[in-house]
Amino acid sequence: MVNDAVVSGVTAPSTFADLSREELAVLVPELLLCGHLIDRSGMPYLIEAFGREGMTAVAIEEWQAASPVYTRRMQRALDFEGDSVETIFKGLQLDIGAPPQFMDFRYRVDDHDHGEFRLDHCGALMDVEPMGDEYVTAMCHDIEDPTFDATALATNEYAQVRPIHRPPRSPVDRSPHCAWTVTIDHANVPPAVQPHMVTVGRSAAASLELSPIHTGGAGRHDYTGPLLSDVRFDDFSQSALVRMAEEVCLQQHLLNLGFLLAVRARADEDVALGIGRKQLTGIAGLTSERIRDALGLPDDLSGLAAVLAVHPAFNPRQYVHVEVVLGDRLVIRLGRDAAADQDGAWPTLIDGDHLEPLNALVRGVNPRFSVKVLEEDAAALTVEVVTEDSPVEEASEVALTRFSTGANFAFADRGIPLPLTVI
Repeated sequence: MVNDAVVSGVTAPSTFADLSREELAVLVPELLLCGHLIDRSGMPYLIEAFGREGMTAVAIEEWQAASPVYTRRMQRALDFEGDSVETIFKGLQLDIGAPPQFMDFRYRVDDHDHGEFRLDHCGALMDVEPMGDEYVTAMCHDIEDPTFDATALATNEYAQVRPIHRPPRSPVDRSPHCAWTVTIDHANVPPAVQPHMVTVGRSAAASLELSPIHTGGAGRHDYTGPLLSDVRFDDFSQSALVRMAEEVCLQQHLLNLGFLLAVRARADEDVALGIGRKQLTGIAGLTSERIRDALGLPDDLSGLAAVLAVHPAFNPRQYVHVEVVLGDRLVIRLGRDAAADQDGAWPTLIDGDHLEPLNALVRGVNPRFSVKVLEEDAAALTVEVVTEDSPVEEASEVALTRFSTGANFAFADRGIPLPLTVI
């Protein structure tokens, strides 16, 4: 616990379980979207360091490494394990690679082994299209081909995802933005398991135990039954939503582990850590802002404490050791004895000499907030949040991430979803 000599106060709410079912139903899609925007935060620095081809290679490796692991985890958590096209599609609906509405996947299931999906709206395309056809091709061809197959691999090693059509768009306003078939055939050659996939699969995050889903209370406790046209988070129980939120945060950490692994393969440690910190700074700030607004939180210390309780950089709490104490002031203690530290995950990028990610996080709630070090040793970093006299200019890393159309994306209520499974 935080040393009483450092601060006195009350420990702020610190888990997703402290939120209501209604709040969690709002938060989970936000976490999915913010997980998707991690690449908008990191990729500009990869382009600067390694060029377009190097950025493409890192993106392939990070998603290949992370998505099979977290896809299987979500299947087990919500009890929809299987080997069918329908199972693949359910997984995509709860994947940071395909956040609802921003990446507007529409599905069709023909039978156990055949289906199609299209993207009626692709937020990623909207972000990349202004950069030109070379970058669009890198994303929609070079990256998607191996990473879609890696995601499908989590369900069935004989599944293949192949394009019907995809960008660059011709004509330029073509809709849907892309369309793909998914086919399971034992004649297909399974994709090779790459070394980075094995490494991330052996991480502490990959096998982490999270909150069990309790079957009492209102709402759905699993995703058994038919594939639905949309996942409506309001329909799930509070306990199921807690587990979803934890899993989605873990997806982000797994993606970051794949990202850092791929960067380290191409750069020395100082360069890799520098890129990793810039990535974290950009996404940490934007995520804080979106969480604050989504939950209708104030921009004071109590609002910041509430954001810290659910921010993916510091969740799930089974993975990250962080304490938040709120009294007349707010103190954050980041312990160094958690599974995240064993893996070298996001929290390890923050220390007394590198407070930029944490400053961006607190300023996402209020631009006048800053952090200052109270104590630091091998056991923990302890900082206090202070309020500056005037707003601090937004970090360039956050400003760069904000160029994504996802920064201001608003979710809509689409009503009652329809079952899509072919009987």
